[in-house]
Amino acid sequence: MNKPELTRIFYGWWVVLATFLNLFFAVGIVFYGLPVYYPSLVDSLHFTRGQVTQGLFLGYVILSPVFALMGALVDRVGARRVILYGIFLVGLPLVLMGWMTSLSQYYGLCILEVLGYILTGPVPNQVLVTNWFRAKRGRAMGYSYLGLGLGGVVAPVLAAHLIKGFGWRHAFAITGILIIVVLFPVAQWLTRSTPEEMGLVPDGAPAATAAASSTLPSVRLGAAVRTANFWLLLVGSTCIIGAIGTVIQQFVLFLRDTGYTTAQASQVSSGLLFAGLAGRIAVGYFADRFSKKNLMALFYLILAASIPLLFLAGRPVALWSFAVIFGFAMGADYMLIPLVTADCFGLQALGKLLGLIIMADSLGQWFGPMLAGKIFEATHSYNLAWTIITAAGILGAALIYAVSPARSLKRAS
Repeated sequence: MNKPELTRIFYGWWVVLATFLNLFFAVGIVFYGLPVYYPSLVDSLHFTRGQVTQGLFLGYVILSPVFALMGALVDRVGARRVILYGIFLVGLPLVLMGWMTSLSQYYGLCILEVLGYILTGPVPNQVLVTNWFRAKRGRAMGYSYLGLGLGGVVAPVLAAHLIKGFGWRHAFAITGILIIVVLFPVAQWLTRSTPEEMGLVPDGAPAATAAASSTLPSVRLGAAVRTANFWLLLVGSTCIIGAIGTVIQQFVLFLRDTGYTTAQASQVSSGLLFAGLAGRIAVGYFADRFSKKNLMALFYLILAASIPLLFLAGRPVALWSFAVIFGFAMGADYMLIPLVTADCFGLQALGKLLGLIIMADSLGQWFGPMLAGKIFEATHSYNLAWTIITAAGILGAALIYAVSPARSLKRAS
């Protein structure tokens, strides 16, 4: 259905607004806000540090086949319909967490939360932006992922404020209801899966230009997964996303052990994520001008190199230096993955390929925090965990640098 009052601006930018809001609420508010609840779960329900992060990791392990099918589902029925169902599976488990009393209930709700993340998170939103844009894809993806970054900035402060004002149980419920109330209308009335649904073409370009871009070489799924590029992307991004997840999920607990209050830790966490906003803007700007895979490798390397500053976290200067550098480099986290994947393999199997890559990334994103929690329980220190994820991040940057998009598309041409 066309909406003349909105099409004065290319409708793809309204879709970018929708993806911005999806990533703000369904990923940013949940992923970056949840660690602020961990101290309450440890103190009130007597969960261990390993258990509070193990819940979501368990969900990713159990639902990993869904990730593999996710891309095919998006390609078949469209991203909009998938997101509509996912919104309720993001919001309702948070509401129910306000009434949980046992570890088994927590694990069950985490599994449902992960299912909602799969349906509403990076994969369908990345496909949406990729479908609507070609020449301006980097910029559009950057604007979309500002939602995730801004959600991350808001989440720790919002969660801390809600917990202080209403208690952690009501804070969970308020957050879940807010997500549903905001995102359902956006998905129902604003989101459209492809420009063709509205008689439009990518970027709002002339039809001839769009037709030319649609003839670019594409690699089928079976051929793509047999290439070195696919595995370099999968393993390289998993290493760095695992490092990011470990820092974000353990950060508040780590800073409390270092002598900071929960409020101070939340402020630093928000500062880190605020720096990520600048990083996303920079990545979006440079992605349309320079080699995307080299840009991805550079930002990943900077991120990994900043992690050893955590050994000096007792000094505020070192802590804030880490927050600024790590946060800025984190701007490249998920947003360059679909761009480099499209450069390597085209659009024909993009949804399916992203489903596989994001599945591995998400397992790394939650395995890392769980491992760090186990390491802390065994050693009463995060030093070994920081060393491991520094090495993993450097390895991830090296693997991404080894990607060669021309090598894959040459096989398809």
